[in-house]
Amino acid sequence: MTVKTIPIEIPEKLIRILDSKAKFIVIIGGRGSAKSESVGRIMLMKAQLEGADVLCGREYQNSIDDSVHKLLSELIAKLDIPGAKITEKKIDFIGGGGIRYKGFSHHSAAVRSAQGFKFSWIEEAQDLSKKSIDDLLPTIRATGSQLIFTANPQASNDPFSQRFIVPFKAHLDKFGFYEDATHLVIVMNWRDNPWHGELEKQRLWDYEHMIRAEYDHIWDGAFNDMVQNSIIRAEWFDAAVDGWAKLSTNKNPDEHTHKGIKVIAHDPSDTGNDAKGLCFRHGNAILGVWERDIGDVNDGCDWATGYAIEVDADLFVWDGDGMGISLKRQVAEALEGKRTQFKIFKGSEGPEKPEEMYLPNDSLEYAQGRKNKDTFRNKRAQTYWRLRDLIYNSYRAIIKGEYVDPDDMIFISSKIKCLAQLRSEICRIPKKANGRGMIQIMTKEEMLRIKIASPNLADSVMMSLDHNIKPKGWDPNIPISIPEMKRF
Repeated sequence: MTVKTIPIEIPEKLIRILDSKAKFIVIIGGRGSAKSESVGRIMLMKAQLEGADVLCGREYQNSIDDSVHKLLSELIAKLDIPGAKITEKKIDFIGGGGIRYKGFSHHSAAVRSAQGFKFSWIEEAQDLSKKSIDDLLPTIRATGSQLIFTANPQASNDPFSQRFIVPFKAHLDKFGFYEDATHLVIVMNWRDNPWHGELEKQRLWDYEHMIRAEYDHIWDGAFNDMVQNSIIRAEWFDAAVDGWAKLSTNKNPDEHTHKGIKVIAHDPSDTGNDAKGLCFRHGNAILGVWERDIGDVNDGCDWATGYAIEVDADLFVWDGDGMGISLKRQVAEALEGKRTQFKIFKGSEGPEKPEEMYLPNDSLEYAQGRKNKDTFRNKRAQTYWRLRDLIYNSYRAIIKGEYVDPDDMIFISSKIKCLAQLRSEICRIPKKANGRGMIQIMTKEEMLRIKIASPNLADSVMMSLDHNIKPKGWDPNIPISIPEMKRF
């Protein structure tokens, strides 16, 4: 019996999927991009014409209602695809081929079952855990088998983003796709969808009324590096990147001479999952940020103090809440005879200069000024708020064109290799409710409980602003070069 075939329509940008031999096909983007419907049509074509078995998986699936079963069933009816037998939990085609559904969270067997399918489609792939990704990728090894992901990216340091977006980000930003022998990654947004029109009114309203970072995430598939109650917006961070060049008539950031105190800040950790952080600040510029995930706390201290000596830092500061308190002797010995001074940062202490007034930024807050001791719960909150104010001032000057004293701004080098991770961490620092109306920041432990990664890089940047001692012997007019630091 001859089975009637139905031609499918998909956006032109996705046609390359049909001929791709890549094992991993990734389509990322925002609302109105036709990602899911297009891949749904392709999967139905594969099942009907090739007799292929297709697994439709996702990280979380408590019932069939969480799957793409409804979407595929509606497409079969809409396109009048013949030969399909639809039941409550599966789809089968006459002559072979069908669709099945699995949830991966907490079910390793479901992940391993993907090896029995020629095609696997992972919807909402941005939610995949690292374990699911690590379990899933090796299962796709049969000749001609493919794993297709559709996703609206979340944070840039999420497992899915780190595996399938960040390594190719520069190429994706420039060309809209990336392809090699193993990967085909396509950025697909509303502009690429010729049938987008029905959502255009909603998009225009969102463009006028949403915070820009939120709009960029929802409609353009940008990283969602903000969380509820985060104190620093992504657009502020973006404005601060190479801010010295944006405010200068000389647009080459490499030719700018940075002036001021040189600070190395270190966030220590021991062996385990928590990485060590390091920041190099020169004046009002963050010139280097690195992390290291090997070695114990003492190895990390040697790594950090060694870099402080290499750049002839004026000040070395490290986190003394926790295991860092034990490093004072090691730091003193490492910096003995050197010009670099050192101090312990203890975020749990009360705020600095408690009797001085903190004046809120009129552009953001309407509260009256209060003393530091009545404004900030502790020194960590005060110093993160200082970072917030400096980044926001850079945004005011660069984007809004307001005059701001350069000493009240901070800039971030675009040459930082882990810039996307730093952006994610800094823009995901949440404010915590405080019964006394004081500003308080979530602890690392509290952030981990709501699945926000430990902000080692962000903490290092924050601590670099703690310099209420005056180092001796530094010359604010000496240009600084940045020794290369390997990111472990």
